[in-house]
Amino acid sequence: MTSLATVITGASSGIGEALAHLFAPEQQPLVLVARRKEKLDELAKTLNNKHGVKVHVIALDLEQVGAAAELMNAIANLNLSVDTLVNNAGFGVSAPFAKADGAKLSGMMQLNMVTLTELTHLALPAMLERKHGRIMNIASVVAFQPCPYFAVYAASKAYVLSFTEALAAEISDRGILVTAVCPGSTNTEFHSVANSKGSFADKIAESPVMVAEEAYKALNNGKTVIVTGLMNKPVPVISRIVPRKTMTWAVAKMLGK
Repeated sequence: MTSLATVITGASSGIGEALAHLFAPEQQPLVLVARRKEKLDELAKTLNNKHGVKVHVIALDLEQVGAAAELMNAIANLNLSVDTLVNNAGFGVSAPFAKADGAKLSGMMQLNMVTLTELTHLALPAMLERKHGRIMNIASVVAFQPCPYFAVYAASKAYVLSFTEALAAEISDRGILVTAVCPGSTNTEFHSVANSKGSFADKIAESPVMVAEEAYKALNNGKTVIVTGLMNKPVPVISRIVPRKTMTWAVAKMLGK
């Protein structure tokens, strides 16, 4: 018999790990996905001991082409169907565009946009048939404006925001909750991976637990978009009021090295 499950990508640390702690008390089987199996195993043991929830671990690099289908096949082989999908996996690259590593940029676009879209596309039909489900996509506050030195990352998150809002509108009356989460700088491994340690954004980073708590509440309350953190909440309004060129200049000054 197939059971319904909550699937969280990028669950080995940061926001994904914090979200796993919030979803675990629901007692729905969890599927934790990331590259680092040892970190996932440790988290799974903690969640099982604390909440008695069944936790499955799938070590998979979602940056690879075809990873979404591979993950969904693995979930099906566990006799599970995705009831809640948390597309959290993603990373950024901080560098002048001309000097950025091309392979990293391609991998980032694959993970942040393509895999997220494919997983949503594969999981959605069963949700629609059941007339029940939840989809949380982690975007970013940089989705609201161009972001020099994070040009491709910000553009990928603008895609996530736009895609999520459009999907939410399409299925607003079908019993499925769809939320785009837009955190600001968060105290995770992001800045180490993005090569932005020590930047202004790194210095004002917020807690992943705070981001996860706001995101979880927004999803269950049916909010389509949530900007987390008090400092970040004015950003969408400011981005509409301040001329785009001025905003882009300000962001460049803030993030430039």
